Amino acid sequence: MRIYLHIGLEHTGAQQLQETLAQKRDQLAAKGVLFPKAPGNKNHTRLFMAMTDPDHVDTLRYNRGYTDTAQQAQLLQRLEQELQVEVDAKKPRSMILSCSQLATGLARDSELQRLKTFLNQFSDDIRIIAHVDEQGRMLARHYAAQISEGRTASLSVEAALAGRKDWRDACLDQWPETDPRNSGFAEVQAPPFWLDYQGLVSHWDSVFGQGVTVLRPYDPDLFYGPDVAQELCAAFDLPASIGRGYAATPPDQPSAASLTRGRLMNEVLVKVLATGRIIPRNLWKSFVREVAIDGAAIAPGSLVEISKGFEAQNKKLLAAHPALTPDCLKRDRALKPWTEAAPERGFRATQYLTVFMGRIERSTRQEAATKSSALAAMEAKQTTSGSDQITLSDAAKSLMPPLAKANFEKLKSSSFAPHNKLGAVNEEALAAAYTPAPLRDLPRALAGGNSGNVIVGCMKNECPYIVEWVAYHRAIGVDNFIIYTNGCEDGTSELLDTLQDMGILQHRNNDNWKGNSPQQYALNQSLKEPLIQNAEWIIHIDVDEFMNVRCGNGTLSDLYAQIGDATNIAMTWRLFGHNGVTKLSDDFVIDQFDTCAPKFCPKPHTVWGFKTMFKNIGAYEKISCHRPNKLDEARRGEVKWVNGSGKDMTADASDNGWRNSKKNIGYDLLQLNHYALRSAESFLIKRQRGRALHVDRSIGINYWVRMDWSVHRDITIKRNIPRVRAEYDRLLANQTLRKWHQTGLDWHRAKAEELHQMPEFADLYAQALKVDLTEMERVAYALALDMES
Repeated sequence: MRIYLHIGLEHTGAQQLQETLAQKRDQLAAKGVLFPKAPGNKNHTRLFMAMTDPDHVDTLRYNRGYTDTAQQAQLLQRLEQELQVEVDAKKPRSMILSCSQLATGLARDSELQRLKTFLNQFSDDIRIIAHVDEQGRMLARHYAAQISEGRTASLSVEAALAGRKDWRDACLDQWPETDPRNSGFAEVQAPPFWLDYQGLVSHWDSVFGQGVTVLRPYDPDLFYGPDVAQELCAAFDLPASIGRGYAATPPDQPSAASLTRGRLMNEVLVKVLATGRIIPRNLWKSFVREVAIDGAAIAPGSLVEISKGFEAQNKKLLAAHPALTPDCLKRDRALKPWTEAAPERGFRATQYLTVFMGRIERSTRQEAATKSSALAAMEAKQTTSGSDQITLSDAAKSLMPPLAKANFEKLKSSSFAPHNKLGAVNEEALAAAYTPAPLRDLPRALAGGNSGNVIVGCMKNECPYIVEWVAYHRAIGVDNFIIYTNGCEDGTSELLDTLQDMGILQHRNNDNWKGNSPQQYALNQSLKEPLIQNAEWIIHIDVDEFMNVRCGNGTLSDLYAQIGDATNIAMTWRLFGHNGVTKLSDDFVIDQFDTCAPKFCPKPHTVWGFKTMFKNIGAYEKISCHRPNKLDEARRGEVKWVNGSGKDMTADASDNGWRNSKKNIGYDLLQLNHYALRSAESFLIKRQRGRALHVDRSIGINYWVRMDWSVHRDITIKRNIPRVRAEYDRLLANQTLRKWHQTGLDWHRAKAEELHQMPEFADLYAQALKVDLTEMERVAYALALDMES
């Protein structure tokens, strides 16, 4: 078996190559080519994280929880075992491994030697492939990426190295000691040593063998067009019959003024870190984005003095690497030498910091609370001898009725006692932002063609929340939506009509519903719609539910790659509470609310409720609220249900049921984040509005007790925020849509103010905010209330 090791570079289309390889994985496997999943679904970051020296902690290892030597060693062991399983199963003639960080992050001989030793377990026949672009163009793109990650130094550092023959060594001499607490990562703060392409080749050849490393040209017109598959065939000796790739748009580069603003912002944020405050990576990156302004990007021609320093070696590289083209290494026309752009418009980072401090203080408090809870739990475990030491809080003693207190005593020694020790996923480790995922092109959906992944949903007075929800699910791979509405007063119907006019979704009026519920009537009607009839996967969720894919790059395609031949996926709720947010805000729901129920919580029954994503194979005749129903006996053998960890639960769910049990619960690959309350004011409006399914039942304090879980923190969905923000902003660039979004927000704020003046709702609001219970107290109280079965 030959191994093709694609080492990047970053910013030279690696993501597009990996996207195409992943999309054609099965096709390639049939031809004897393995693009494995064990190192990562697309970008093989697990391979990179396992190979860095223990003291070389980069942003990936830090954000994904592999800073500890033992954790990294376990990662390496798992990777070896899982990759061997794939190789043994496929028995390929060649294997492609691709990680854009390998070239830019592995700077030490010891790291390359570790990688070689690892790969030699599978084969001694290894080819190294790197894609390159002219150094000035590469530096401009790389500097922008570093600013986004927290770089504090300007390009004057690289300008001072222009013409140096020892560029590689000079850059490595400036690598700082790793200091994650203060954003001190070498890859972020230091100049790029790998711009010395000859030095890069020599380094890899010195470990893997002379002439093993091959440089290939980066051509954005090719890489982002449908002919990108041509490059795959040429680089990895693939059969030409793999077909074309998928076109995408090259990422826009930020303006030079934005980079100056971002750098200055990074300087003050590092100073804030020194005061002991905590700024999560996603929050930091959002600050840098929020200070950006439009304008011209850095012109590579302004870096011509740096480019000139590599011209002589580039001529030698053209001779040594036949695939390279003169255009690829030809510098841009010389312009006035680079100087840092003015930040413009009187920008002062400290003024923005004043605005941002509220969010920083909040994140710091949340982190402190999380650590305090963990420490308290540890101390309690060390100082108590058994469950008898667990007592009711003062709040619970004054609030809970006798039956709830009796339930509490029973739970202390019960196997139903709630806790968060379930599954293999460490929520705090999963914080690194996902990369953008291109939308699939399904232009024939309305004409009867494939409509892809389709959400069918029902809404009533949800206007302020719709654009975020649609943007989020489009960003993770939902192709189409069909939304039914009834009785809307807040602009929901008009906003959905606008989205339909934009070609984003289909909206149906459901005011004339019949039967027991508007929701079930709508679901029955949806079966007549071409979007549903021609769907690949059908998903019924509400606007307060977000599919949180917790594997790969967080997209539905990453999830499907993990579940094999499953046809139905039980998406178990993770109930998120109001998180101390009382006022209705226009901030993202997925950003405001990050505290939730424990993962292990069999009671009350709603905590482990699930919605179902199911493949459209015609096995079921009906869609109901939580699942498809009326299984066709002739198709029974084709149906396979899995839980959120990809484990088979067919025997438990094929015929009926809408909640998980202790034997089939799982969240590792997918969970359904359920923001049933949102803010306390949003709860008031929901209480006043009624419900889509059970219109004859009110939503009182029992609903709050059952749904307001704010004990444990889960931030995994926040990795989606950058790509959701991009789609959200793109949608709201439509002025009509923006108008209706604002109309809805204004309506809800006015409605909240109106309800505050009504004694019934004012009392409910005050009562709800007094419910400050531990997870076990909440379970006990909920079980004592009169709840639906």
